[in-house]
Amino acid sequence: MWLPFWPLATNDFLEGVYRMRRPAALERRYIEANPQTLSNLLVVDVDHPDSALRALSAAGNHPMPNAVIENSSNGHAHLHWWLREPFTRTEYARRKPLAYAAAVTEGLRRAVEGDIGYSGLMTKNPTHSGWDTHWIHTEPRSLAELEAELGTHMPSPRWQHTKAHRDAPIGLGRNCAIFHAARTWATRPGLMRNYLPTHDSAGLELALHREVTALNASYTEELPPSEARAIAASIHRWITTRSRIWKDGIAVYEATLSTIQSARGRKGGVASGQARRARSTKLDQVRLAIEEATHD
Repeated sequence: MWLPFWPLATNDFLEGVYRMRRPAALERRYIEANPQTLSNLLVVDVDHPDSALRALSAAGNHPMPNAVIENSSNGHAHLHWWLREPFTRTEYARRKPLAYAAAVTEGLRRAVEGDIGYSGLMTKNPTHSGWDTHWIHTEPRSLAELEAELGTHMPSPRWQHTKAHRDAPIGLGRNCAIFHAARTWATRPGLMRNYLPTHDSAGLELALHREVTALNASYTEELPPSEARAIAASIHRWITTRSRIWKDGIAVYEATLSTIQSARGRKGGVASGQARRARSTKLDQVRLAIEEATHD
């Protein structure tokens, strides 16, 4: 089930994390959980002395992990759930599976009270003798099956749009947050007016890579540079090959933008007019009440 062929690995994070061949990586205490662009392994870090108990004693409360990799000295553990099908973390056209996986991972974390700050990049190597690994079962599952078993532990559908999540996205959510921020940034009028008139694809690509790199650097635990580059490349590829903005050109873009802004202005005018009328009605009611009290 473990997919990486050239993974990051280390025995001690203080000594650095390096890419190496798969056989060499499997001799290290910590290994990269998934390849650079795909994921088929969901990992939750549980920093409690009873981590294994939390993972296994709540049958019916959450799906049982496939493996529990435990540190015998303090009881902390990484829990692994295997997915039947991997999902991509970089393709623009397939963002929904990634957002879905992020929500399911958050549900799993909540179910066992896992570490909210865990990035999901590196995991304890289940085959290393330095850990106590408990193999629970070998059945991979789909995201839908995991969601069904999680029940009320699943976050709300709007979870990823809350201010708290946007300000401090966790795990797979960092990928989603960077993607959505960069996508919005890439189609703003100022940027389109720079690159759309001449269809400057190379200039747009460079600008996107710089923006994604800056967004990534704003997090304490950054995505691997390769994953950040893949996100930028995916957005650029979508805009220049599948987006109508790029196909129709600057004239159509400006006309569409003007129509949208006019519609928003009309909507805002209607809303402010309704608000003014509501305030006026309320003031009239207050004046009437004062007059009646005065006459009494």
